Amino acid sequence: MSADSRALFTMPPGSPFLERLAAALLADPALGGRFAGAPELADITILLPTRRAVRALGEAFLRASGGAALILPTIRTLGDVDEDDLILDPKGMGADALGLPPAMPALERQLRLARMIVEGRGEDEARALALAADLGRFLDMGLTEGVDLGALANLVPDEFADHWQVTLEFLKLLTAAWPDEMERLGFMEQAERRNRLIRAQADLWRAHPPQAPVIAAGSTGSIPATADLLKVVASLPSGAVVLPGLDLDLDEESWAVIGEPGTASHPQYGMSKLLRHLEATRADVAFWPGAETAQKTAARGRILSEAMRPAETTERWRARLAGMKKQAREALDGLTLIEAASERDEAGAIALLMREVLETPAKTAALVTPDRKLARRVAMELRRWKIEVDDSGGEPLARTPPMAFLRLVMTMIAEDFAPVALLACLKHPLASAGEESARFRARVRAMERLILRGPRPAPGIEGMRMACMAERQAREESGRISAAFDRDLAETINMLDRVEHDALPMLEAWRADAPLEALVGAHIETAERLAATATEAGADRLWAREEGEAAATFIRELIDAAPAFGTLDAKSYPRFFDQLAEGRVLRPRWGRHPRLFIWGPLEARLQHADRIILGGLNEGTWPAEAGIDPWLNRPMRAALGIDPPERRIGLAAHDFVEGASAAEAVLTRAAKVEGAPTVASRWWLRLASVLTGLGEEKAPLAPHWAHWAHDLDRPAAKIDPVRPRPRPPLAARPTQFSVTEIETLIRDPYAIYAKKILKLRVLDPLDADIAAAERGTIVHKALEKFVSAFPEALPDHARAKLIEIGEEVFQSAMERPGVAAFWWPRFQRIARWMVEYEREHRGEIARSYPEAAGEIEIKGLARPVRLTGKADRIDRMKDGTLSIADYKTGSVPSKKQVESGLAPQLPLEAAMAARGGFQEKAGLPEARASRLVYLRLTGGETAGEERVIPDPGGDLAEDIYARLVDLLKQYEDEVTPYLSRPRPMFTSRFGDYDHLARVKEWSASGGEGE
Repeated sequence: MSADSRALFTMPPGSPFLERLAAALLADPALGGRFAGAPELADITILLPTRRAVRALGEAFLRASGGAALILPTIRTLGDVDEDDLILDPKGMGADALGLPPAMPALERQLRLARMIVEGRGEDEARALALAADLGRFLDMGLTEGVDLGALANLVPDEFADHWQVTLEFLKLLTAAWPDEMERLGFMEQAERRNRLIRAQADLWRAHPPQAPVIAAGSTGSIPATADLLKVVASLPSGAVVLPGLDLDLDEESWAVIGEPGTASHPQYGMSKLLRHLEATRADVAFWPGAETAQKTAARGRILSEAMRPAETTERWRARLAGMKKQAREALDGLTLIEAASERDEAGAIALLMREVLETPAKTAALVTPDRKLARRVAMELRRWKIEVDDSGGEPLARTPPMAFLRLVMTMIAEDFAPVALLACLKHPLASAGEESARFRARVRAMERLILRGPRPAPGIEGMRMACMAERQAREESGRISAAFDRDLAETINMLDRVEHDALPMLEAWRADAPLEALVGAHIETAERLAATATEAGADRLWAREEGEAAATFIRELIDAAPAFGTLDAKSYPRFFDQLAEGRVLRPRWGRHPRLFIWGPLEARLQHADRIILGGLNEGTWPAEAGIDPWLNRPMRAALGIDPPERRIGLAAHDFVEGASAAEAVLTRAAKVEGAPTVASRWWLRLASVLTGLGEEKAPLAPHWAHWAHDLDRPAAKIDPVRPRPRPPLAARPTQFSVTEIETLIRDPYAIYAKKILKLRVLDPLDADIAAAERGTIVHKALEKFVSAFPEALPDHARAKLIEIGEEVFQSAMERPGVAAFWWPRFQRIARWMVEYEREHRGEIARSYPEAAGEIEIKGLARPVRLTGKADRIDRMKDGTLSIADYKTGSVPSKKQVESGLAPQLPLEAAMAARGGFQEKAGLPEARASRLVYLRLTGGETAGEERVIPDPGGDLAEDIYARLVDLLKQYEDEVTPYLSRPRPMFTSRFGDYDHLARVKEWSASGGEGE
């Protein structure tokens, strides 16, 4: 091809590609005589790589015309991998091309491949689905590259490891079984169909060249079929190919090096490969009319060209950079580098840069990054100014409300209505189960309080009904039944009936293996039933708005494709569904800011904004790691004629150079990501090296943007958190304490304030296993029944009797996870130890009193205070004294803690007994306690342990009682505050009300306020 033909053009990096393309054609459709005759704008056909570029070019023509009415050229896509409209010009194409079989839908292909993997290799269904997705990508890559997959059989020589033979054996699925399956079904691969259509178009134009102008713009020819079409377009009488960002400054020796296979990571590798395919050189390429860049942009392009110079010729830097020092200032004008401390600071700085653009009328800004986390962070940061930004990457479909609800419904059924899964589903805004939404959620909260806080009920809806009855029985026994409780209980049972009815389709489908189609249908029917309100159908709510439409599209595709998979184990359905939904995104069509954008590198190609921000410039992010091909090693890829993995790095490098060449370009990176240090992108480091070689002491860093973004969240005035010091009036202060609450009053008075004055009740955790408190209750109950049955003498076969009682007590908790397997064997060991303990001590005991309740009135205060307590066990000894015991299934206080008054429970119970406090309720005569006993019952390797604190004269009990009176007198003074954690020795313990007292805030800042 001669240089005179001028069929090849380029626009230098940094040029507003589509704007220049539109401006030149609008000004002169004949392109200065390049096209024959005097064509009108409408006669021209323009081929662009992506649909986004097609839309953007139409907008560029509108801007270039000043909004005047136009008949636009025919603008079509060249057919990237994600394009569907591949027939460029059906007129004159052969019947073979127009009669090609349809492409199999992507979801159906994945399901059919997964079924073949399950049947051929016995893989788990969800794993087979992931393998099918990988196989599909490998197949697309091979077909796109025009590779003969039949050659896979001859790829593994003897020196390769055996596992490669296993891999190729697996890949026979694609070379043997899969083609036959596609032919049987009457489908063909999408990539193959695209290649055949593009080549048919090339053959048509080669045989019958169109007289009207044809321009192929912006493609790098990375798809071989597209490269063939570009070659045909370049040879047409009125054809032109416009290349993006061809480097015309690089010296010929370096350009020749780029053509070598080892330089696939160079930004010009694709351009070099395409020019060779077009049988052209850089001398054959001219600038597109009007595309000559401004002086500083041209200087920037030369600097970046040097920064990207192939490693083989970097020794030329010294000579080349010496002659470019005068251009350095021009190149750096408009270039800014920002190195933020963390990804949050980077996102804040980018958001601030984008927000600042809006202060200039009509100015635009775009963030270009492959880092989806960074993109989402920036979008969220912009919302502080109520800006919704256009993010080309979209939002993961799985995170939209309809899809989240579908997943929660599925999880609820899969986990058999476990508390967390149940509440997550029923508290979702879409859940109403046929009621008005607010009323339904009020019922859900009531159910949560009644039966779901604490250990998990038995499985299923029936288990929760049983929990309702058990709660009613417990309240009846304790006298806590109220009209409000009865109302909440009735509404809870009614709601459980309704939820069970609505979930019936999925419950029935879940009982056995079912066709995937039936599982999906039951899933959707259940979700629609649960989403219905009293006045609105569930389908109308579930599939409403853009996110509902996108979810409905996915579900419709899944239902259409489901027969291809067949039967699925219902237990695998949740993972299977999530795997299918993975990677789907929702791209809102409206409601986004017209001047701010977030683009991925692919979407940014050919796009332009006044301020381009390249974010996430860390190694491993941009560029991403080359990665290891799970199917073929490098020699195999080379043998098949597939480009090395570094080819993707080369494409990413080309995108980077295009963005960094913009008149106003900002490069950003985070020094740490998720707390771990990062390595700057190789392009960032190369650019810094070139700038150093140019005599620039440091790159044009602008850290103030990150500092300003950080300052946005800095409070106007620093307020040190202070330990709370509530001082309620005396009338509000409590006049009744249990002996266990006295320990709380000593250790954490604020907890007493929150519990007894503010009346804040601690909620048990959701779905708790049988925790320490509950297992302690069960052990206590068993021992109470045993001692009650035999208060004076042990029976024959005492151990068998205790285990029999234990079986009865444990029966109510045996359905809970861990009880039968863990705590029942421990109780059996506790029973063995306890019987031995009883035999050793019963000779000294006259009578035992289990769970002895008592109370006394503490006098000598401004207002009498009642002290109550329930001793786990009090033994009346034959010498007339008492032995007070406390069962502990957890830790036991030390003797020092008891004697110092920090663990006052047993001494205070002894003081109550000495004052006749247990006589009325427990029938225990007034007496002093000579022994305070802690029985630690763990059921472990050491099943039980006794710790005795002797108090023969009752002095310890009286001393602790006197201290209590002094403490209560202090709290009669309204100046005395209820401090949070006043004693440092207990700061390692977590209290129920610590979050309310903001303990972590004032303790970390030193704001004790003492």
